[in-house]
Amino acid sequence: MQALYIAASGMMAQELNVEVISNNIANMRTTGFKRQRAEFQDLLYQIHRRAGSETSAQGTMLPSGVEIGSGVKTGATPRLMSQGNVEPTEQQLDLAIRGDGMFVIALPDGRTGYTRDGAFQRDATGQLVTIEGYPVQPGIVIPDNARDISVSAQGVVEAFLDSETTPTQLGQIQLARFANPVGLEGIGDNLFVETAASGAAQVGTPNSDAFGNLLQGYLELANVNAVTEIADLIAAQRAYEMNARVISGADEMLSATSQLT
Repeated sequence: MQALYIAASGMMAQELNVEVISNNIANMRTTGFKRQRAEFQDLLYQIHRRAGSETSAQGTMLPSGVEIGSGVKTGATPRLMSQGNVEPTEQQLDLAIRGDGMFVIALPDGRTGYTRDGAFQRDATGQLVTIEGYPVQPGIVIPDNARDISVSAQGVVEAFLDSETTPTQLGQIQLARFANPVGLEGIGDNLFVETAASGAAQVGTPNSDAFGNLLQGYLELANVNAVTEIADLIAAQRAYEMNARVISGADEMLSATSQLT
């Protein structure tokens, strides 16, 4: 009975839906995390009577046909790139992006990564790096004798060196944006890499040319809403239960049919 396979596809779809929701909830406190949403598509249809086919020699046509669906499949799990709330941290090297753009990161394998996580630190050489030690691009080195480090909304990094009374510019943070940021590939560690779907990175200066501005001493929180996720979870559970009930019903129908023979 085809209903068994159709209901099974529905159960697998809702199982994946719950996995997406659980990942969102697990990353509620992950800096710069962007929630995902499961999107589904119906499968091919078995056409028993095609709409518009002739029903008589006089040319009368069938106003509606008979089509039986084959179930459901996962179409995509796009990331929702909406702005997350920003939270003060009182850390000089913590940066949040308010608006469009991502920080540019040099990865150990030679690729370029992109992130909304601005929890930066200094390594042993004074270079500005991520929590994993990956350098922020373009490279910015903060000397040991630097004090009162400041980062402007435009990404200009300055600090007072030794006993100087005027700040010294140490570097310029740049941001990257994409024509289709949903097409970026997540690789973990709050990092993304570009793909053919995302398009090439467009690099520019913060607070200019549609790029967002920087906030020093802040971090962007995940854009996960706990109430929305719990509501989606309950809906997914109910859909799973209904598909399971369809399987039970179809099994009972098959049992009744077998007893007739």
